[in-house]
Amino acid sequence: MSEENNVQETNEVVNQDQLEQIVSLKKGDTVKGTIIKIEDNQAYVSIGYKYDGIIPIRELSSLHLENAGDVVEVGQEVETRIVSIDDEKERLVLSKRAIDSENAWDVLAQRFENGEVFEVVVADVVKGGIVADVGVRGFIPASMVERHFVEDFTDYKGRTLRVKVKELDRENNKVILSQKDVLDEEFAANKAQVMSGLKVGQELEGTVQRLTDFGAFVDVGGVDGLVHVSEISWSHVNKPADVLAEGQQVNVKVLKVEPEKGKISLSIKAATPGPWETASEQFKTGDVVSGEVKRIADFGAFIEIAPGVEGLVHISQISHKHINTPHEVLKQGQTVQVKVLDVNVADKRISLSIKETEEAPEQELRTDKPARGGNSVRKEDLGDNPNVSLSGQGLSITLGERFGDKLSKLK
Repeated sequence: MSEENNVQETNEVVNQDQLEQIVSLKKGDTVKGTIIKIEDNQAYVSIGYKYDGIIPIRELSSLHLENAGDVVEVGQEVETRIVSIDDEKERLVLSKRAIDSENAWDVLAQRFENGEVFEVVVADVVKGGIVADVGVRGFIPASMVERHFVEDFTDYKGRTLRVKVKELDRENNKVILSQKDVLDEEFAANKAQVMSGLKVGQELEGTVQRLTDFGAFVDVGGVDGLVHVSEISWSHVNKPADVLAEGQQVNVKVLKVEPEKGKISLSIKAATPGPWETASEQFKTGDVVSGEVKRIADFGAFIEIAPGVEGLVHISQISHKHINTPHEVLKQGQTVQVKVLDVNVADKRISLSIKETEEAPEQELRTDKPARGGNSVRKEDLGDNPNVSLSGQGLSITLGERFGDKLSKLK
């Protein structure tokens, strides 16, 4: 057989194979090919057929696209399904979306069953959440994106998120994804680890995360602990926001750890020197200082002379004048001058006096009642009379004292 005849037979075999391929292609078939061109917002694919197929933009993805080049590129190998074929017009329409969707359901079902964490890229931001292409349209509701509230998701487009399948409904083409579930699980694991390492009495640095009326939540290693309003400062605090700010760095002391409840109790004031620790250096006997009347009792008044340091002014030390109750001369919130009488740091007691900061008033001297038949006299009427007897009870003049000299001469 001549070489010419061999070539002819080979061509006939090739043509026969091509004819068989042409005949075998039909709507619904799955074919693989390579993207050779992206033009007019559709991708041209070479599948080895007598003419190339095209993938319209709507058949590239389960999501709405503005640009075909966002999901495919020249040289990329793709698996597609024949949507329609028209040899007369040499038009072969393919769908990448159909194959991706079919494969995706099997993968998603397995991920859902195993609770697998996987990555997705945010393709679009829509009302109520964001969407990602997972072979089918995957929706992440706004409440399932983060552990905290997010008002605007505009800048999430293009971000890569780690998600789990929350809900899967193939019949209704519904796929719900959640990043929050992933973050919650990681947070719980980290919290358990951090809490296991915390010890009561331990001091560490934290960051104020949130402020409420009853206290402040402070982050200590990725876990929030509560500093109750009573544990913020040694002095009284009405509202945490009056003395703290979100993002502020603070030193805290661990008061209680409850792993079973996931609670950590912290104190800021316990991590700072107490006012009584410095009271002995700050206040000395004889010092005169200013203070505020904090509480009034029947036996006296408590005066705050430093944040967290109160001293007692006994009722006898309030005024030079006799008073029946401290309420007669003092009121809560009043600022007064006090003198330090005694400092007892061990028992956290300080004795104070208000009257010793004031000059004692001149007391009017009174005469005693006159002796029988006698007359009472005033001090100014006596002058320098040497016969006058002065006693602690008053002044009195007897007849013997007034006429003593004359009577002695008569004897």
